[in-house]
Amino acid sequence: MATYAIGDIQGCFAPFQQLLRMIEFTPGKDSLWLTGDLVNRGPESLEVLRWVFRHQDCVQTVLGNHDLHLLAVAEGFGKVRSDDTLLDVLNAADGKILIDWLRCQPMMIAGDGYAMVHAGLMPDWSVDRALSLAEEVENELSGPGYREFLSRLYGNKPVRWSEELRGVERLRLIVNAMTRMRFLTRDGEIDLAYKGEREGAPANLLPWFDAPRRRALEMPVICGHWSALGLYTSEDVLSIDTGCLWGGSLTALRLEDRQVFSLPCQAYQTIA
Repeated sequence: MATYAIGDIQGCFAPFQQLLRMIEFTPGKDSLWLTGDLVNRGPESLEVLRWVFRHQDCVQTVLGNHDLHLLAVAEGFGKVRSDDTLLDVLNAADGKILIDWLRCQPMMIAGDGYAMVHAGLMPDWSVDRALSLAEEVENELSGPGYREFLSRLYGNKPVRWSEELRGVERLRLIVNAMTRMRFLTRDGEIDLAYKGEREGAPANLLPWFDAPRRRALEMPVICGHWSALGLYTSEDVLSIDTGCLWGGSLTALRLEDRQVFSLPCQAYQTIA
């Protein structure tokens, strides 16, 4: 019995299935943790959602920014972009069932000595505090007012965490940190503009996990979202989005011993 964390799938269903065969994943025996962004940009978002929904007894996923984009678009609060590949989900007979299920998935999970979030955590947050903040967003998404929340989801502000934040600004910052953040400024503000490699970042930016006095050290944090970073593992951060969508690889990490399994992928433009 093993638990595997797998990086962003983004609708790349065929590589996902190949990777499961590589690691000899056995439903009912093994478990999966998925870093979010199940959908979009790849060619088979619907197939990914159907598979995860069907295997939800042994699979846990957190929400990523592309998953939230699907939820907003489905409710009429976001536009389908030219490079989105969400229409198969939106038009499917079972699309509403899958979207409603996705809307009720967690922002963050923890267990077996690890925590998982799609993008990152603010330096002020311990793992326990982050879990409680994630629950605030989860309650909105699964509650009766979810449409109002989704209607106000988009936006880049506020950029700095404060316990004094309330309402949609508080929730939006939690969402942006957990699903969109890669870098912080050196004085602790979220920077959403630069999305490139760590080595080429402007001098005033730090990867979120390099922020001084970061509190989330109770357990290692597994994340995805940052394909330009590639595979990055340290004692307390394991970033496993290795850019399958862009012709990189799809990565699985076995939690029991941190062994990495990597499947080379064709670029989406080739397989679409």
